[in-house]
Amino acid sequence: MAAAQTKRIRIIGAPLDLGSGRRGVDMGPSALRVAGLERHLEAMGYDVEDVGDVDVGIPETQAVGDKRLRFADAILKTATALAQMTQQALDEGRMPLVLGGDHSIAIGTVAGAVGHFRAKKQQIGVVWIDAHGDMNTSETTPSGNIHGMSLAILLGMGDKRFTDLHSPGPKVRPEHVALVGSRDLDAGERETIRKSGANVFTMRDIDELGIKEVMNRAIAAASRDTDGLYLQFDTDSIDPAVAPGTGTPVRGGLSYREAHLAMEMLYDSKAVRAIDFVEINPILDERNRTAELGVELLMSLMGKRIL
Repeated sequence: MAAAQTKRIRIIGAPLDLGSGRRGVDMGPSALRVAGLERHLEAMGYDVEDVGDVDVGIPETQAVGDKRLRFADAILKTATALAQMTQQALDEGRMPLVLGGDHSIAIGTVAGAVGHFRAKKQQIGVVWIDAHGDMNTSETTPSGNIHGMSLAILLGMGDKRFTDLHSPGPKVRPEHVALVGSRDLDAGERETIRKSGANVFTMRDIDELGIKEVMNRAIAAASRDTDGLYLQFDTDSIDPAVAPGTGTPVRGGLSYREAHLAMEMLYDSKAVRAIDFVEINPILDERNRTAELGVELLMSLMGKRIL
């Protein structure tokens, strides 16, 4: 494993909501900025560069296309741009902090990070903190929403236009993936998850083992034989009583302190090399409280401590 994470961060906005079934997450990057993300990072001694938002389409101006892969062409265009921007940030020695948008952005961002690490003959692991598995394919999806397929695509399952984005074939190995906080899985994707070989820690595991043990196991699994971690944090992993402003809320998620401890332990691992923070929906929020929580969690991820 490489040494401690860089103090140089590049913020990339990805206001994409074509991959989800509900409008609003396109405002997530703005909500996090309004909550003072850059200011708080700089106060912690980070060198922060915000390069603005990647160009995205909006549903009203795009063709839906295949209803099993809704808005595929537009999502591919944005994902391709995100792959290039993410790889460039890493190539230039900056940690990409990508603000979603819906979770389909990971198709591009992780592909870009993989491009950077493969050029050095290295591999990355992924810690995917999410209420959902994101392991549907066009054959199993009940909705056609691509944000529910992003992890399956990164593992090499699904439409080749997506699985071959930025480089041919799977981007990560299943044994290097740790899903944390799963509690709302579609019937078809359950079988895909079981067969995939990915490490999965459901909310029942967190209930029984505690968040500390689950995160220890998740970080160990994703770190084994890899050279850094890509953190995927979906806001719907948190209980909606704490984080109401999220795209696909599901009761029974992480508590405020469980989410913070997960972030603190990821910082302690010194392994995080890139971050996607996704699915904040200000339309459903209360006075931007979910984005403010998001900034607090990112501060914990970056090393803020109580004492």
